[in-house]
Amino acid sequence: MDLESFRWLLTEDGQRLLAEASREVQQGGDVLAVQNRLRRTAAPEHVAVALTQATLRIRARDKFGPDADRMYFTPDGLEQATRQRVAAHRAARLVAASVGTVIDLGCGIGGDLLACARAGLTAAGVDIDPVRVAVAEANLAALGLPGAVTVADATTVDPSPFDVAFADPSRRTARGRTFDADGWTPPWSFVERLLRRDSCVKVAPGIPHELVPEGVEAEWVSDQGDVKEAALWSGRLATTARRATVIGDGGLATITDEDDPGAGVRDVGRFLYEPDGAVIRAGLVTAVAAGVQGGLIDEHIAYVTSDASYRTPFARGYVVREELPYRERALRAALRERGIGRLTIKKRGVDVVPDQLRKRLDLHGEDEATLVLTRARGHGIALLVKPF
Repeated sequence: MDLESFRWLLTEDGQRLLAEASREVQQGGDVLAVQNRLRRTAAPEHVAVALTQATLRIRARDKFGPDADRMYFTPDGLEQATRQRVAAHRAARLVAASVGTVIDLGCGIGGDLLACARAGLTAAGVDIDPVRVAVAEANLAALGLPGAVTVADATTVDPSPFDVAFADPSRRTARGRTFDADGWTPPWSFVERLLRRDSCVKVAPGIPHELVPEGVEAEWVSDQGDVKEAALWSGRLATTARRATVIGDGGLATITDEDDPGAGVRDVGRFLYEPDGAVIRAGLVTAVAAGVQGGLIDEHIAYVTSDASYRTPFARGYVVREELPYRERALRAALRERGIGRLTIKKRGVDVVPDQLRKRLDLHGEDEATLVLTRARGHGIALLVKPF
């Protein structure tokens, strides 16, 4: 989509065509058939841009909820955009820190810009791509939010007039996603300079701990159990070294390295806890162990065990029904003896492909169960568990 096509989409004729395309797509119409019908009354290039937006809006609902049906996207912009609930959490942190103004350096289609504006912050964004800038402007207008966006190279912008600078470097190159921070756009050197002031930088959740500069807080965030990103907070915004934040149906919970007194390895108890991915990424598994009065089943495995039953937002809990034989033939016999035919297999730290193992076990019973294959004190172990 080029700038001229997008600007046409915002016209009265464009909005009419977009509304028609959206109705057709939402009703499950075949895209090719819809395209052919729309081309009877509109130019092919206009039909293409309208159908693209209609399709992207459906894809965007997972990230933006009902707002997606009023917003505009580019394929790359949607992929990189922060999930609405995660962006809202970040904006809330800025408000709690008494931040008044923020500049988004590389705002893309405006996901974080929208969240900041909605939280009451005075927000401005820049992006080097004129199409993304136009999309971000359109999104602010569509949601009735204030904010300014302009075309500029983020690396040349002076952020000093603003309380906080935010950046979300692109981790994609012409060859696909890159895990090399020097290959980001802008590169890691730009991020390092930005982190010398009050800033927040969104990074990949796989960022190595050793790459985080001294005095910078690293926060890993999960939404509905999936780790979505990490964020680096610097200056007065940094309140700890490592933090895990989990967002779920019950709201938001956070745990930091200051909540971690450490925990040792112990025998498997009555309960098993599977820490959230954000907790694991943040290196705070032992904080969860301490919180449930338990310990680790192995010093290298992110499973926690305890004799106490706890509801915690930082881990999923299981009742340990019994330990089964770890060897495959004996395991198959034990499962068949218990009449188990439907099996959920969870594994950690062992060389097992669950789908392949399930096929080899060839179970036909009436009952359903969850099996955990992992290591305890360095040895393979099979646990029959029940979620609670």
